[in-house]
Amino acid sequence: MQHLFSFIFYIKRSKADKNGKANIYLRITVNGKRAELSISRKVDVKKWISSAGKMKGSSGEAQQLNKYIDSIANRIYKIHQKLVEENKLITAINIRNIYQGKNEIRKMTLEIFENHNIQMEKLIGKDYALGTSERYKTAKKHLKNYINQEYKIEDIPVKDINNKFITGFEYYLKTEKNCAHNTTIKYITNFKKIVRIAYANDWISKDPFYNWKARLKTVEREFLSKEEIEKLVSKELAIKRLNQVKDIFIFSCFTGLAYSDVKKLSHSDIVIGIDGNRWIKTYRTKTNSRSNIPLLSTAEAIIEKYSNHPGVVKSQFLLPVLSNQKMNAYLKEIADVCGINKNLTFHLARHTFATSVTLTNGVPIETVSKMLGHKSLKTTQHYAKILDKKVSEDMNLLKQRLSC
Repeated sequence: MQHLFSFIFYIKRSKADKNGKANIYLRITVNGKRAELSISRKVDVKKWISSAGKMKGSSGEAQQLNKYIDSIANRIYKIHQKLVEENKLITAINIRNIYQGKNEIRKMTLEIFENHNIQMEKLIGKDYALGTSERYKTAKKHLKNYINQEYKIEDIPVKDINNKFITGFEYYLKTEKNCAHNTTIKYITNFKKIVRIAYANDWISKDPFYNWKARLKTVEREFLSKEEIEKLVSKELAIKRLNQVKDIFIFSCFTGLAYSDVKKLSHSDIVIGIDGNRWIKTYRTKTNSRSNIPLLSTAEAIIEKYSNHPGVVKSQFLLPVLSNQKMNAYLKEIADVCGINKNLTFHLARHTFATSVTLTNGVPIETVSKMLGHKSLKTTQHYAKILDKKVSEDMNLLKQRLSC
C-alpha cells in the first residue's frame, strides 16, 4: 500500500519561557495524519531555523543539539524502513510508539532462561545430555540469585543486560559462589546462549556479549600413575560396597568410559570386533559420538565378576553402578584406604585411561582419541603432556646405554 511519510522538528514560539527558550517537538505525518512528541530539549527561539529544523550557529551548544536531532531523525527513518520491509502497519502513531518503546515486547531474562531449560529438558537423550541440562539449571539459579542480590528485583528485562551486568555476574560467581575461573566462564557461556536467543528473536537490538570472549585457563588433568593403579587392583577391601565401587572405577580406568556411559552400558554394547575379540561399541552420552574400545583383560574380568550380581541379572545393564554422588563419596574412602593422595573422582578414571594406560604405553594419540569418542584430536592432545614423562624415562635409559 502506498503511503506518504514525512516528519519535521519545530518549536512553539508563543510558549517560550521567561528566558526566551522553547521546547522542541517532533511531528510525524503519515497519509495526512499526525503524531507529535517532545524531544526533551529547549532552544533559544532567536537561534532556531524553522526551515531546517535546526539551531543556527557553530557553537558547541548548537553542534551538540543538532547532532542529537540528527540521531532522532536517523532513528525515525530506520523505524519506517523496518515497517516497510516487514510489511507492517505504518501510521504516525505506530512510528511514534516504536520510537518511545511503548509497543516493545518486554521480555524478562529469567523467563527466557526458564523456557529454554524446559525445552532442553524435553530433548534429553535426543539433542542434549542430562548433565548439560543440569548445568543450565544451575546457571539460571546463580543468575537469579545475582539479580536478587545486586538489583533487589526478581527478574530483569533482557534489554537491560549490558557489559556491566556481565562483568558483575562474573565477579559474583567468583567471589560469592567461590567458583573457579573455568567454572565461572562456563556458567557465563550458558547465560550468553540465552542472551543470543533474545538477540536472534529481535527482543534486543544489540548483543551485549559482542565484545566478550571466553578465555579458559589450561588445567592440568590429574590421573593415576601405574603404581597407583596397581595399588587399587591388588587391594581387597573388607566392605562390599567399597569393593564394588573400586571395581567399576578400575573398569573405567581400562575402558576410558565416563560415569554416564558406564552406567548405561548394556550387553548389546559388547560386540565381536574385527580382530575376533570382544569390543565395547557405544555412543557417548555427552556428545553422542561413537566410542570403539577393545576390551582389555582387566575390564573383561570385572564384567565376568558381576555377571550374576542381582543389580545386573534383574536389568539390561552390564555393571551395578551406584549414583554418581555415592560413587564419588566412596572413592574418597577408597583413596584413604589405599594411601592414594589424590582427589579420587570417577572422571579421573577416564584421564587415567588416556594417560597411564594408553598414551604412556605407546598407543598412538589418534587411536586413543577414537576410543575416547573425541570429535577433535585437539581434545585428546590435552592428555598428551604426560608423554613428556615417557620421553624423559626413555631418554634416561638411552643415556645409560650410551655411557656403558
